[in-house]
Amino acid sequence: MRLTDHQGLQRLPNSGTRKLASKAFHPLKTLIMGVVNSPDSAGRMAVTTFAVRVGGAALAYISQILLARWMGAHEYGIFSVAWTWIIILGLLACIGFSSSPAKYIPQYKKTGDFSRLRGFLYTSRLAAFLIASIIAVSGIFILFSLRGYIPTHYVLPMAMVLFCLPLFSVGGVQDGIARSYDWPSLSVLPTYIWRPLGILVILFALMTFGEPATAVTAAGAAVAATWGVALYQMVRLNTRIAQTLPPGPRTNELPLWLAVSLPMLMVEGFLQLITSADVIMVSFWHSPEETAVYFAASKTLALIHFVYFAVRSASAHRFAGFVETNDQAGLRSYVQKSSLWTFGPSLLGGVILLALAPFLLSLFGSGFSAGYPVIAILMLGVLARASIGPVDALLMMTGHQRSCAAIYAATFAVNVVLNVIFIPAFGLAGAAAATSLAICFEAVCLATLARHRLSVTTFVPLILLQRRGA
Repeated sequence: MRLTDHQGLQRLPNSGTRKLASKAFHPLKTLIMGVVNSPDSAGRMAVTTFAVRVGGAALAYISQILLARWMGAHEYGIFSVAWTWIIILGLLACIGFSSSPAKYIPQYKKTGDFSRLRGFLYTSRLAAFLIASIIAVSGIFILFSLRGYIPTHYVLPMAMVLFCLPLFSVGGVQDGIARSYDWPSLSVLPTYIWRPLGILVILFALMTFGEPATAVTAAGAAVAATWGVALYQMVRLNTRIAQTLPPGPRTNELPLWLAVSLPMLMVEGFLQLITSADVIMVSFWHSPEETAVYFAASKTLALIHFVYFAVRSASAHRFAGFVETNDQAGLRSYVQKSSLWTFGPSLLGGVILLALAPFLLSLFGSGFSAGYPVIAILMLGVLARASIGPVDALLMMTGHQRSCAAIYAATFAVNVVLNVIFIPAFGLAGAAAATSLAICFEAVCLATLARHRLSVTTFVPLILLQRRGA
């Protein structure tokens, strides 16, 4: 007898229902509980980082919508280009010290080498501040020296946001330090919650007092928010470090630290260039209004891309810990888990985003719906990168940062060449296609390198086939 009515469903034995549900949800339950109950807190760090990045992505997206609404497409496009330059230069000014804490801090803590730990914590931030200051002063000088060759509407906003650079870079180093201590509230909240919220609040206050919502006004708000958040983060970070690190002498080994940090800078720098170069290059051929449409589309896609960066942020120093203890089995297992944690949510989120993208783009204002093809094309690159997990962090933490940097350099070159060819021919869709193709090239190269050098499978379809066979 088929039990299709309500009473029949009630007559189904409760124990059978529970068993079926248990079997259906067992893989998901195992994954979630494995993350949450991870004994070394790696899973909890990943979950916390992921949760903050979700909130940060939502806040960042809302802030971009508000900025576009307040400023209009023209001014929003100008500010978007200027802020993209700050993101690129700010990362370069860190000279790798935003990544190398994941290697040195666990190492010095484990060996009890507090003198070098104190030296690293002090020197890394000082070096980033000085390098960023030099870049900022040089950038302002170049802008005003070449203002006859740069569109007038870009000069003043870009000059103003360069004042962000010293504390923007220090904040990047402090993010790396806090991640290495498993302090997510100080590693991801300042960058992904406090700073964008601060920019919004300050800009709204300026508008309330009669200032026009222009790119120049937004640049001033960005400077104030960046400095305020970075200084507050510094005070909080120093206070927490003082509770775990006794006072004492500092040993400075800057040449040694740079020897490891600079290749990491190459990896981080080229990764950021690959992610941001399309926005910069679109501005060479298109108006601020069209650049704004492309930037809005890329920011919409960031709602998915944050999954990769969240898992990457939480995993880097864990990879270093497995290497430090020579736990090859643990490393391989964690690498595969991190790939699955990256790809699954990215794929599901991508499908949902494609359905919602027309509505989301309409929130920016009229004309922004033209960015839908850009989202669809860029999605291919996002999923390609997610399909191999945070393999670049794995390669850096296992001593293959130079090879990884070479791959990113080649990917950046491919990206630039394709953009130069595709943007004049196909416009915004061409920029998206160039970026996605370059990322696919990057993913193949990184996964192949990890397989050959570490005997680790990072490509999700192969991982699933291996597990099914086992």
